[in-house]
Amino acid sequence: MSGHSKWANIKRKKGANDAEKAKIFTKIAKEIQVAVRTGGPDPDGNFRLKLCIQKAKANNMPADNITRCIQKAAGLGESNAIEEFFYEGYGAGGVAILCDMMTDNRNRTASEIRYIFSRNNGNLGETGCVSYMFERVGEIVVDLAGKDEDALLEAALEAGAEDVETTEDSATIYTGANDLEAVRAALIDAGYNVANAAIIMKPANVITIDDLETAQKLMKLIDALEDNDDVREVYANYDISDEIMEQLD
Repeated sequence: MSGHSKWANIKRKKGANDAEKAKIFTKIAKEIQVAVRTGGPDPDGNFRLKLCIQKAKANNMPADNITRCIQKAAGLGESNAIEEFFYEGYGAGGVAILCDMMTDNRNRTASEIRYIFSRNNGNLGETGCVSYMFERVGEIVVDLAGKDEDALLEAALEAGAEDVETTEDSATIYTGANDLEAVRAALIDAGYNVANAAIIMKPANVITIDDLETAQKLMKLIDALEDNDDVREVYANYDISDEIMEQLD
């Protein structure tokens, strides 16, 4: 899930049980498969695969599992091809929702996603109804512990970053989609701890959700979408305060 208050949401979900971890591993394995099939099994020459491996490690996926996923993907036949596409719609409060999908059965997935939207105060829309509200960019999350915020800002901008947002203990750096690896490498060389780096769909503007009931409805929809095996990522243009997010526990 990628909305303005996503870090509050991550804290809300930190206690993932084994079933949830298994679901995360399944999604990452699917991402690795697509990355290998589009760019080859060598992460040094396949930046997308390199990001997948970093994501797998960040989620404590065992190294043996990662290796097996890459080896399996390198030998897959066309019959197991996975499609990538987006579903678009709206949630409570008029929030725009963009679902990044990866599936080997589009008909099944369409039925499931339509059902999730309809049962959770949302509306599945037509292609293009909300995608224009999002921009494809690079996102790098850096641990700020013990680091000077101004020094990070200077280093990020010198490396080619477009924008930097900071919180008490972390910074989120936005880059052009094609500049992500160069900026990430520069920050690592400068001694910063990069917690995550990914290509995302960033909303151009956000809708402020300032009441608990609407927030509950919206997060119920987003949680249900994220729980679907074929949903790689959910992007949404909302801003929910930490105070309201804490009440959703």
